[in-house]
Amino acid sequence: MASKKAVGRQREIQGQVSRADKAHPKTEAKGAMQAGARLYPVPPFPKQHQQKPGSEAALDPPPLYDAPFYLGSKKLADKVALITGGDSGIGRAVAILFAREGANIALAYLNEHDDARLTKEKVEAEGGKCLLIPGDVKSQKFCEKAVARTAKELGQLDVLVNNAAFQIHTSRFEDLTAKTVR
Repeated sequence: MASKKAVGRQREIQGQVSRADKAHPKTEAKGAMQAGARLYPVPPFPKQHQQKPGSEAALDPPPLYDAPFYLGSKKLADKVALITGGDSGIGRAVAILFAREGANIALAYLNEHDDARLTKEKVEAEGGKCLLIPGDVKSQKFCEKAVARTAKELGQLDVLVNNAAFQIHTSRFEDLTAKTVR
């Protein structure tokens, strides 16, 4: 009985909100919201398609990744992160912001060397070390070598960000093995 009463009350509230919304319709935005440290790109954007893997350097407008007003608090000081797919996109943003938090970074990437070098420059500008490791994460041997190289050259490995754009669908985690991805 109490649940029916609660449902009835919620429906009354929803009705009040709906009537208020109809009485005061929202105006449509006339472009991208502009807030923060810079102007944001405004649609329409040019159509662009790249074969995989793509090159972030070829995108127009270029992706935003630097969070200029984010001030790190050294939560990752003296830590080392290995980031797969770290040359661009989300991986680049993570690498830069982890460096701002004090981490040294190892970037595993496929073959987008220009993108990786730019990420390395940005990481080092934040004060962190950055190790570039080109190769294919589909190879278990490459992954083992990337982990070993990270630990050897940066002294340790504390964080893995498994961001590379490769996905296998499986209904059971136990069914996912190194052989599955080949």
